[in-house]
Amino acid sequence: MKVDAVRGHLDGLLLAVLEQGPLHGYAIIAAVQRRSGGVLELRTGTIYPALNRLERLGLLSSSWQSEGERRRRCYELTDAGRATLAGERAAWSEFTAAIGSVLNPGTRPGLAT
Repeated sequence: MKVDAVRGHLDGLLLAVLEQGPLHGYAIIAAVQRRSGGVLELRTGTIYPALNRLERLGLLSSSWQSEGERRRRCYELTDAGRATLAGERAAWSEFTAAIGSVLNPGTRPGLAT
């Protein structure tokens, strides 16, 4: 799927995969790909700036962890991140319902066609 299709939803995607617990960058990419059935393929050049921005906003915290001789930066949700994720989910539900009612008229009760 094109990166442009994800734009505007990247923050929600990143927050959602971190809801289960801390992950490092490549694990975040793999989780998004796995959870999307392989449709969404994020690149490191896309997610690391977003992760850094979300951390600056206080939505994520990070720490260095060692795996063998490798050190990886792991990210996890803060309380503010959890609240933001809840808002992202509510906005997504509203957005998809509105788009669905236009693309599939008559599928939502009470809407005129």
